[in-house]
Amino acid sequence: MLTGRPALRILRTMAVAASRLVLKKFDEGQVRAVAEELREEVGSPSLALAFVSPGYVARLEEFQEIVTVHGHVPQLAGCTGSGIIGTGCEAEMAEGFSLIFLSLGAHRPRIVPLDQSQVETSQGDAFWREVAGEEAETWLTLANPYSFDTDTWLQEWNRTFPGSICLGGLASGHRGNEDVAVFGPDIGKQPGAVTIGLRGVPFETVVSQGCRPIGEALSVTSADEQLLLELGSRPAYEVLEQAFETLADADKQRARGNLFAGLAVDEYKESLKRGDFLVRNILGADPATGAVVVAARPRPGQTVQYQLRDAASAHEEMASLLRAFSEKAEKPAASLLFCCNGRGKNLFGAPHHDAATLADFVGPIPSAGFFCNGEIGPVGGTNFLHGYTASIGLIY
Repeated sequence: MLTGRPALRILRTMAVAASRLVLKKFDEGQVRAVAEELREEVGSPSLALAFVSPGYVARLEEFQEIVTVHGHVPQLAGCTGSGIIGTGCEAEMAEGFSLIFLSLGAHRPRIVPLDQSQVETSQGDAFWREVAGEEAETWLTLANPYSFDTDTWLQEWNRTFPGSICLGGLASGHRGNEDVAVFGPDIGKQPGAVTIGLRGVPFETVVSQGCRPIGEALSVTSADEQLLLELGSRPAYEVLEQAFETLADADKQRARGNLFAGLAVDEYKESLKRGDFLVRNILGADPATGAVVVAARPRPGQTVQYQLRDAASAHEEMASLLRAFSEKAEKPAASLLFCCNGRGKNLFGAPHHDAATLADFVGPIPSAGFFCNGEIGPVGGTNFLHGYTASIGLIY
């Protein structure tokens, strides 16, 4: 139920999906054949999502037209990715596209184009409800990080639609903003972002931040904006140093550049564990003053515990989160994977880790996604913009 408004009366629908990962340069015939195959597999598609390599930007309008016309797709949205993802497969720095068709029965998803001027002139909840057109349980969001302030928009969207899920990622490319694009239903137009409202579509999320807590969990006793000054009445730097010293020698070698601050999402929980923290970058530290600069604004009384990011921790966390879904009798019809471009081979030393782990636990179901410049997903019931994260959507 959404606070202050009538509860949505929603009929649940069963999703049917089909996907393809194509690893080659743009080819009109290839795109057409894939669109026709997917249409045949799902029957009557309600929505298509496409993630394309930066090399497709020059032919983007053509790509959209072919998929829309030959796939009989009423709604198409997507973006560029420095790498693209399919079922069990990650293609980093590769040419091609990942395309998924979803048939959602009577439900017709609404694609809402967004631009920076809306963020700059927004006037609260009523403004964003008018932009959205209707409420939704789930919002799939793709944004251009060079032309859209996703973090500010997401904070306002959270206030407007409390309790809703927002999942997605920021488009990426190979040459900064030169080859990054987001596209929606208007062929030829590239909005700053698109968000897609889903109603009555059973949807679960997994947000794997790739870290494990180290040292002690302590309350913030002094902070100033992004400066974390004291934890448990001790200098924040001293606590960080002691957390580092608790690590094994092998972990200490990996820890340099891979230490983060974890801010408890629910400080009233008696026992905090991995997944209970919002992980944020440590931007700097000063042994002289004892301050640690974090990419957040910690509050006095909030619990903070430092975090270590490494391949083993990232795998263990993702596997533990997905295991609960593998044990369910009902299996997902499709999955979406929004993966940080700092993961992949950079983190795990081998390709396909996140996509293959997802397939291992939920099966070789239709899947699509891309490597992002930032990932969107809920932690502790609130939607955040993340880094170094794998944000997963499971559609039932």
